[in-house]
Parts: sequence; C-alpha cells; structure tokens
Amino acid sequence: MKKTIEITVPKDWSAITFKTWLKLQADLKNYEEDEGAYEHILLYHLCGITPDVLEQLDNDTLNSIKEDLTGFMNKSEDYTLQRIIKVGEKEYGFEPNLGKMSYGAYLDIASYKSIELNEEWVDMVSILYREVKKKRGALYEIKKYQGVDPWESEKWMDMGMDFHFGCFFFFNRLYKDLQQGILKSTKNHPEISPNIKSILEQSGEVMHQLQQSQKITY
Repeated sequence: MKKTIEITVPKDWSAITFKTWLKLQADLKNYEEDEGAYEHILLYHLCGITPDVLEQLDNDTLNSIKEDLTGFMNKSEDYTLQRIIKVGEKEYGFEPNLGKMSYGAYLDIASYKSIELNEEWVDMVSILYREVKKKRGALYEIKKYQGVDPWESEKWMDMGMDFHFGCFFFFNRLYKDLQQGILKSTKNHPEISPNIKSILEQSGEVMHQLQQSQKITY
C-alpha cells in the first residue's frame, strides 16, 4: 500500500517564525564544514522534511520544492517596518519618536554588543515595540518603557520573519543614513568640540556593527 506524504512548502518569510529561524541558523553554523548538509538543513527547518522522507522524494518533486524556497529566501530586505502589530488580543506599536526615546530604553539597546538576529534580538524588539495605549488614524501612543521582561520577549519568538526582517533592515538603513549625516556634519563643522566628536565616533562603532550584521547566512 502506498503511503501519502504531505509537505508544506512556505511561499514567503511570513511562514517562518523567529524560533525556527534561530534553530536554522544554529544548525547551519554547527554543520558549516559539511557542504552536503546545507540543503538538508534548509529542507528540514523550512519544510519539515526529515532525512527518511527526503530519500523517498523523486527528483522532480525535490527540484520543485527547491525552486519555491529559492523564490523567497533572498528577499529578506524587501520587507518594510510594521509600525503597529497585533500579537494575540493586544496591539503593539513601534517607538513613534526615536529622537525622544526614553534614556532607559536607549541605554538598554546600547548595552548590546551588536544588533543581530540572534537570541538577544527579541529583547530589543520588546524595547522598541510596546503596547498601544491610544490610537487615532496613523497616530498612536504606546506605554512607557519599564525595562525588558523576559516573559514579554518570548511572544516575539512566534512572529514571522517578515515582521522581524522589516524591523531589522529598517534599523540597518536608518543607521546607514545617520552615519552619512554624521560624517557630513563633522566635515562641515570642524569646530565641533572634542567631546562631541568622541560621542559621534562611539555612535559610528554601533553603526558599523549594524552594517556588519547584514551578513546573514542563508
């Protein structure tokens, strides 16, 4: 008797949770020396195809799955920032005015050595996205920042990578623009005090870390 195998192939990154993303990245790193493992790891984490199932697939089916995966895997930068996101029954809003972010929130973000899509990323998301208090049209107000709650951070693990990529690359592009602005400002204003220049140099280090974090392994 023939056995039917049902395989769900994702069409975009919204079908992949951050939790799955972390497991995928961990395995890719653990088996980075094994060239033949890359394809198997992708099929397992993205489609749930175990080694025993993989052996039963014919070439046409396997090639079709690979084409579907290739169709969206390199489009992570296409996603945009979602300013308001619904998680369960609650709405969370992205920090509406980064220039007026609370000092505590800024210090907590600055405490991370780098900004990457790793285990610490969900803590940073919890800093930037807080429960919406009021909303009127495109305007909204979020709760005041009161520190990172590990239990609160967990909820972001089950959000799709379309959400996380949108937020991550928003910062990536933002800091690139800020870096260019800082370089232009220091060039046009040589009278800037040494103390300010020192602060800008430190900011530049953070921006450099953000740029480096673009190197995500697929």
